[in-house]
Amino acid sequence: MRPTRAEILLDAIAHNLSVVKNAAAGRKILAVVKADAYGHGVVPVARRLQAEGVDGFGVALAEEGIELREAGIDRTILVLNGINGGAHREIIAAGLTPVLYEVSEASAFERVSGGRPIDIHLKVDTGMGRLGVPLAELSAFLRDLRRFPSIRIAGLMTHLSTADADRPYVAEQLAGFAQARGLVRRFGHEPSVLHVANSAALFRHPESHFDWVRVGLALYGYPGSDTVDPPLRPALRWRTEVLRLRILQAGESVGYGRSFRARKETRLATIPVGYGDGLLRSASNRGQVLIAGARCPIVGNVAMDLTTVDVSGVADVAIGDEVLLLGEQGGAALDARDLATAAGTIPYEVLTNVSRRVPRVYLNG
Repeated sequence: MRPTRAEILLDAIAHNLSVVKNAAAGRKILAVVKADAYGHGVVPVARRLQAEGVDGFGVALAEEGIELREAGIDRTILVLNGINGGAHREIIAAGLTPVLYEVSEASAFERVSGGRPIDIHLKVDTGMGRLGVPLAELSAFLRDLRRFPSIRIAGLMTHLSTADADRPYVAEQLAGFAQARGLVRRFGHEPSVLHVANSAALFRHPESHFDWVRVGLALYGYPGSDTVDPPLRPALRWRTEVLRLRILQAGESVGYGRSFRARKETRLATIPVGYGDGLLRSASNRGQVLIAGARCPIVGNVAMDLTTVDVSGVADVAIGDEVLLLGEQGGAALDARDLATAAGTIPYEVLTNVSRRVPRVYLNG
């Protein structure tokens, strides 16, 4: 097997689910597994979460939900982003629950319903500004919905845009959600499920929990906010090995663009991982890796397949030694937040960027 691989710690995911359940205090847990379970591999992760008693799953696309059904997942699967492309019959056939926010989509489901009821979750836009029925348009939407008797509003949801930082805006969005809930009821609907909270809101805003919490990042080991520190465990360990060693003399350079020039004699290790594997090029000359428990800086520009690191401070480095981009080694640790800070991005992008050519190895224990 290629030495560059991602080791997925399924026991860590199970542990994180237990932390989430404790914080949710009896609410149901919708595990968000879109984007291949944030890069962890959706089928093995979903199967473990189902075995651990998760209540349902959230995906972005109908295709993702159908993949889960084909893998034997039998819990509720909510298609969070609505319908793209007309797979209405397929969604019904797979027993997926669509999120709805367009009258045209209600009409399309009505046409294929065969007169049978279709449960949907209505998404209202309380301030994210992307998907959802804006509050100002909700009355008109609900009036139009009367033309489609097969459509039943089983759930009502919105999405918080600043749960990790801005409490006043969260309060404003929750007030908008309460307004939407009242309006939906006045039009004769009684959704049985209300849900708002994401990972950050789970730990920072208990007032947002309602019936379900939609948790993604926390299941993979990160709380979604720097202001809380629940006992989560990162579930992806990204490793490779030293491929080559060489010495740069003072004034010599390495890599494309010669962005690193040695000021003194420098020992370099070349590692077989690059932006083709998902190591962000913006980590060039900024990121770090672990070798023998020591942090070693990335030097030179990250290339498609190869990256160079300065190992001058590590004794007895040898070809074949383990190199960690993410994970624990020798009492030290690097996680997605570290790499995100170095690359000027967020942990979500670090995790979902690990490419398909990096083999996933699933570990228990």
